[in-house]
Amino acid sequence: MATSISLNYANSTADNHANGLGNGMANSMENHYGNLSPHLPPRQTSAGASRAPLQNVREAPGGLRIGPAGWSYEDWRGIVYPPQHHGAGRELERIVRYFDTVEINTSYYHPVRPEIARVWARKAQANPRFKFTAKLFHRFTHERDASAGEEREVKDGFAPLLMDGQLGALLLQFPWSFKNTLESRQYLAGLFMRFHEYPLVTEVRHASWNQASALSFFADHGAGFCNIDQPIFNFGSSGRSLAPTANVTAPLGYVRLHGRNYETWFAQTGGVEMRYDYLYTNEELDEWKGRIQQVAASSQETYVILNNHYQGKAVVNALQMRAKLEGQRVAVPDHLAAFYPQLNEVAAPADANPVAPNEPFRLV
Repeated sequence: MATSISLNYANSTADNHANGLGNGMANSMENHYGNLSPHLPPRQTSAGASRAPLQNVREAPGGLRIGPAGWSYEDWRGIVYPPQHHGAGRELERIVRYFDTVEINTSYYHPVRPEIARVWARKAQANPRFKFTAKLFHRFTHERDASAGEEREVKDGFAPLLMDGQLGALLLQFPWSFKNTLESRQYLAGLFMRFHEYPLVTEVRHASWNQASALSFFADHGAGFCNIDQPIFNFGSSGRSLAPTANVTAPLGYVRLHGRNYETWFAQTGGVEMRYDYLYTNEELDEWKGRIQQVAASSQETYVILNNHYQGKAVVNALQMRAKLEGQRVAVPDHLAAFYPQLNEVAAPADANPVAPNEPFRLV
């Protein structure tokens, strides 16, 4: 029977004892997420100097961050970004102006090169609260045959972001076919050990994982649980898709909204763009507002990622969700508002400071 776990990590990892975690697990949590954590260091540049905050921005550690999955899509040209090649190469800077997180998508397809990660880290310094999340290379999650050399290559690529305190989470995204079995849990336990120095979040898409024993498994390993929105299918004896949840199994909370494109979710043709060609309605976002508030109330840090990226829909819905959770209008890129006029309902005046998300979220 489906259940949920919402351990409260919001105040102190010492409270883990009250939540039924043993001394060893509590110490592991402290090592991963405590004040001296290698994953959540003070916001500094690689040279060790403190970052200068943007004008009218107050730096606040922790909290809730909302942003899109990826930022470099050709179909965003003329919608999220200016048309043609005007401003090309400055896409990340634009995302940093309007959000305080973005999920690195390319790291799923190939390990990030360290020199590229250093460029990203430098560009993100304009927003003192900005943190990346990143998807782990698919050889670890889909083929599940990654070598030690590939592990080193992945870690070398993430090193500049990790050392600068800019890597908020490493997402281990598994396919629907990855079910809750002893073999799967053993593989995950080994993967958690291989990447133990990172703040880990696991995304599973099969409903067999939403049960108390499985959620306790994630908690015992200090791994966050990714709460997802996806099309829900029932394949009979093969099981169901994971339905929406608000599970918290670590100090790190995570939510990913993929869209509800039933017709193309498992399609073999049409490309990945068609799978994520979905715009959430206000009512659908309201469904998730409460879950996000629940996750954030039990976490030290919470990341909300919109993955319905086709033609900038993830950016649209991320801005709408920001407005809902902050209870106020937000700055909206001009090109995007022209393409999606429904953003006028949440758009702040044109002279509004676009870096408002650097203020800590005040949930309403």
